[in-house]
Amino acid sequence: MTDDGTAAAAATSPLGYEQARDELIEVVRRLEAGGTSLEDSLALWERGEELAKVCRHWLEGARARLDAALAGPAEDEA
Repeated sequence: MTDDGTAAAAATSPLGYEQARDELIEVVRRLEAGGTSLEDSLALWERGEELAKVCRHWLEGARARLDAALAGPAEDEA
């Protein structure tokens, strides 16, 4: 279900979910505050996209683990 960009971002990033989330919050804060040049704003936006992919990867992995854990007992009973 993940796209190649999401998998690639997560594979090349040593960031954990909380680190990526915190940095993403800071990127959004800086973009909302304004006052940066167009070039800097674009660089921040691109970094935000990368961080969002890392967060999405972690969340998808957590969802898959939860689904597997919830499905586990039902498979044993069948």
